[in-house]
Amino acid sequence: MATFTPADWTHTTNIYEVNLRQYTIEGTFNAFAKELPRLADMGVETLWFMPIHPISFLGRKGTLGSYYAVRDYTATNTEFGSIEDFTSLVEQAHALGMKVIIDWVANHSGNDNVWIEPHPGYFVRDSNGTVMHPYDWDDVSKINYDSPDLRKAMIEAMKFWITTCDIDGFRCDMAHLVPLSFWEQARTAIDKVKSDLFWLAETEDISYHFVFDASYTWEWMHKTEDYCTHATDMGGLWYVLNKYKDSYPSSAYRTYYTSNHDENSHTGTEYDKFGDAAHALAVFSCTWNGIPMLYSGQELPNLKKLAFFDKDVIEWTGRFGLHDFYKTLLSLHKHHPALKTADHNAVTIHIQTDKGGQVMSYIRKYGHAEILVLLNLSPEYFWTEVTDINLTGVFTNVFSGTDYDFTSNKYFELLPWGYLVYQKK
Repeated sequence: MATFTPADWTHTTNIYEVNLRQYTIEGTFNAFAKELPRLADMGVETLWFMPIHPISFLGRKGTLGSYYAVRDYTATNTEFGSIEDFTSLVEQAHALGMKVIIDWVANHSGNDNVWIEPHPGYFVRDSNGTVMHPYDWDDVSKINYDSPDLRKAMIEAMKFWITTCDIDGFRCDMAHLVPLSFWEQARTAIDKVKSDLFWLAETEDISYHFVFDASYTWEWMHKTEDYCTHATDMGGLWYVLNKYKDSYPSSAYRTYYTSNHDENSHTGTEYDKFGDAAHALAVFSCTWNGIPMLYSGQELPNLKKLAFFDKDVIEWTGRFGLHDFYKTLLSLHKHHPALKTADHNAVTIHIQTDKGGQVMSYIRKYGHAEILVLLNLSPEYFWTEVTDINLTGVFTNVFSGTDYDFTSNKYFELLPWGYLVYQKK
């Protein structure tokens, strides 16, 4: 069996999901390219583009259809621009030190995908020969991975974007619905073309880490939502984190987020889900052992639930209220060794306070380098004392720049839903 090693650059990266359709009035690659300097300044490292392919017409939902109903795997949606436009965008991102990954929809395609008529064996069919839909997703058709020719064609299509546009990896949609053997076959072949790619799987199936560098944290996201609606307590949050630690390989990257296209379009914004806890949970996403992931507009912040099948542009104001908030956190994640993802030298220590039922507190440690995080996950204002012997020394608040000596004084003032992040000097 093949073995796969994550590229060095992925240990300190972050992800910013680009909803190109809703990002600008034009909704094009060229229009989005104008935002690159701002995003680079904020510290964005990896741009994940939702599918950039043409969208099928047969069974189309809404006026524009789902990004995930792909009509042609080796073409761009002309609404977004040409392949040359996308290649230029990738080049501009690379010049700013950013990486680009694209969404890859391997489980299903659009109902009028260009493969359906010339290659009937590429799709799962019923006893009457009718192409089947996965679940109740009637705008897409199920792909047949029992076909060796389909597998070869899909891999060649993935290679196309590497050799043509020099992309840096794939975010693989609903990866666990596709046989793991295909992903092993694909990565083995594609690594021969470009070996330092990033492979992100939309799954929590642990076995898929055999091939993929990173996976999703749906259970954590749902448990934090439960916490904010009083359906669980702090113990429930720690239970999920300890489960992740005990169940997943130590080399497995996990992505943490408070929003993405699915959550925004189906459930609402992070403020709809988490209320006043949204910023504290964003701090968690950037400081826990994992990869922080942001969604288009969170730096505003965007307060709108965006339509999925129709044009519904983010209401940009020209003021980016959380730009500096995320810039501080993303820079810290990038440069501080204690925040390296899935590095066995970077350890996480749960520290004790006298408000353990309300405060989530931990130290990320790499040798003598430390990051201290305290999150008040309650609507109460209080002072809390760290009762843990692991906390000593002088630390600097990463947001205010003020120093604090915790050897002699271990009391903290925490605002309602407040957060404190300190870096040891």
